[in-house]
Amino acid sequence: MTTAVITGAAGGIGAAIAHRLSTRGTRCVVVDRNPIVEQVAENIGGTAVVGDLADPATSETAVARAGERVDHLVLNAGMNCTEKDLATLDPDRYHTVVAINQHAVVWGLRAGLPVMRRQGHGSIVITASLAALHGVEQDVVYTMTKHAVIGLVRASWRPLAREGIALNAICPGLVDTPLTAPARERFTQAGIQMLTADRVAEAAVGLLHGDRSGVELVIRPGQDPMPYVTNPVP
Repeated sequence: MTTAVITGAAGGIGAAIAHRLSTRGTRCVVVDRNPIVEQVAENIGGTAVVGDLADPATSETAVARAGERVDHLVLNAGMNCTEKDLATLDPDRYHTVVAINQHAVVWGLRAGLPVMRRQGHGSIVITASLAALHGVEQDVVYTMTKHAVIGLVRASWRPLAREGIALNAICPGLVDTPLTAPARERFTQAGIQMLTADRVAEAAVGLLHGDRSGVELVIRPGQDPMPYVTNPVP
């Protein structure tokens, strides 16, 4: 049986990925600071880890609960900031957002890669955002952290591929999740289309089971997912 560790899985994209993987026979370890993740685990016959992903120990615990193998690692946990003015930015909020969006990705890789190296294979998907590929002035700090995630993927996927480990990123537009729920009505009134979590999950699972690495998959409403292509620096 294949095994997956999925962070940020109490709802939204993470829970949708866990559901899709479980229907394919994958045992899922779902991780979140929200205790609702325990219900997600019960619904799919998986294992829950309740903890703060800003703490490296949470990722270590999740990987340990997976057992002897980790076939899939989905680093999906994220949060927004919405404070536009850096001159009045709350330091505590800043540190929390960076810890979840950026540091938790590193802690997840730090915990999961040794297992994948021992088994000689693995597939990793990191949830980035369209904000990772262009500037979003509505959330400067979120944009910064997602750019960092894409930088990590671009720097790491080739050496990992040589070890038989795939590393990809999904870059969805606005997704209807608990993270965006407070602004859902405003988006609707503005005529802004939103993706469903399941649509994003479908694309993520496709990457997990595919043979590509280094892909930054752009997902927009009404369009097929498309890899983002960058021009090499001369």
